[in-house]
Amino acid sequence: MVYNLQLIMAVLLTLSGIALLFCGFWVDPEGEIDQSVLIAFGEVMTFAGALFGVDYSYRVKRDKMDN
Repeated sequence: MVYNLQLIMAVLLTLSGIALLFCGFWVDPEGEIDQSVLIAFGEVMTFAGALFGVDYSYRVKRDKMDN
């Protein structure tokens, strides 16, 4: 259950980061991405990647202990 929650949160955060990126195209001036939008997108993607990485790391450690 916890792994599913982490995966869902990572996907939701990634999608919200992508939405922020596209919002940068629709807000004046159109076509120019503000630095704050790029920073927010990068932070969201980093956090989502960290969730995937931590989850993977603990799964590998658990599998090694089981064997």
